[in-house]
Amino acid sequence: MFFDRPESGTRALLVHIEQEESDADELRELTVSAGLEPVGCISARKRYPDPKTYIGSGKLAEIHDAALDGDAQIVLFDQELTPAQERNLERVLARRVMSRTGLILEIFAQRARTHEGKLQVELAQLGHASTRLVRGWTHLDRQRGGSGRGQGAAMGVAGAGETQLEADQRMIGARMKRIRERLVRVRRSRAQNRRARRRADVRTVSLVGYTNAGKSTLFNRLCEADVHAANQLFATLDPTLRQLDLPVIGRAILTDTVGFIRHLPHGLIDAFRATLEEVSEADLLLHVVDASSPDHQLHSQQVDAVLSEIGADSVPQLIVYNKIDVTAEPPRVDYTDEGIPWRVWLSAQTGVGVDLLIEAISARLASGVIETTLSLAPDQGALRAELFELGAVIEERTEVDGTICMHLRIEQDRLNRLTTKAGGNVSG
Repeated sequence: MFFDRPESGTRALLVHIEQEESDADELRELTVSAGLEPVGCISARKRYPDPKTYIGSGKLAEIHDAALDGDAQIVLFDQELTPAQERNLERVLARRVMSRTGLILEIFAQRARTHEGKLQVELAQLGHASTRLVRGWTHLDRQRGGSGRGQGAAMGVAGAGETQLEADQRMIGARMKRIRERLVRVRRSRAQNRRARRRADVRTVSLVGYTNAGKSTLFNRLCEADVHAANQLFATLDPTLRQLDLPVIGRAILTDTVGFIRHLPHGLIDAFRATLEEVSEADLLLHVVDASSPDHQLHSQQVDAVLSEIGADSVPQLIVYNKIDVTAEPPRVDYTDEGIPWRVWLSAQTGVGVDLLIEAISARLASGVIETTLSLAPDQGALRAELFELGAVIEERTEVDGTICMHLRIEQDRLNRLTTKAGGNVSG
């Protein structure tokens, strides 16, 4: 955009800083997800980062030689770099340098499809870029005279007493302001939709989990949808809502959102606030865990950390251990001492155990469930149909006079609303 930086390319040298929770394989997956070709990986231990280049001079020379030998056009660091560190590294390596945040932003920019998603990604990119304009327009970065801003300022050209850097920063600031205003309207629209669902007593369930845990595959399995699902990081970016039919509960809304990851950039969390509000306002979270991953416990902790950051840590969770087709675990439901389902083992790929999940979701969402009998007149077919649609009918028989006797399992509040809607001419 405004940068005087080394030319980029597709061949990437990876620099993995060995620290707690770091993962060289994840860096490689991120690189491939961004459409880049890893040509090598150098590991380094650095407890206290160097303020100038993050790594020491000896390791920097090793990276320089490896990039030269591998013909790498870009060097990717698995840690966050300051703008000064990026500039100093690029000066020494004579190659484009990108940190973990920049790499994730690149993937998000490629995956955004909806207008809302593109706005959110652009906002995060601009926020990241605004701190990295120091090298921009170096040939113009000086005080400039003139007769005022006028049209030149609107085009990003510095006005009277303003450096080009300041003009660039002003342009970015103005664009970010416009995007935020648009996203405010998006948030209002989403809030209005949520209020309408609450008035209609429609429950909302949100899928959350570490990226590539199988959320979208499970979403498609539950809702018979066709959301893009692939064995790659951040395969799904734009939020998707579909109807989910549950026994006893009836119609619910299931939402699929972006997957989380270790050190998810704060700029992305802020930019995706409108989308992530669907998570914090949900009635239940399905925390999907890749049971086949050796790091699944660490990944779960990272997801919980992000949920806490967006204010969703108080939303009830149902843990879903996915990919038992790989681990050979049997499908099952684990219950608390109070008999509440809190963990389900299944395979979204094969569908084994999904029926157990549906029952567990219904049990977690249901409140005040009762078993009762109801007698309907022959002309109350609409109410009868609604009860069957809810999956609330255990048994039904028809008397000689045409009265329909139904044995039900249903929420008391929902039964009251249905009978009131039917005119109240219903006998228990």
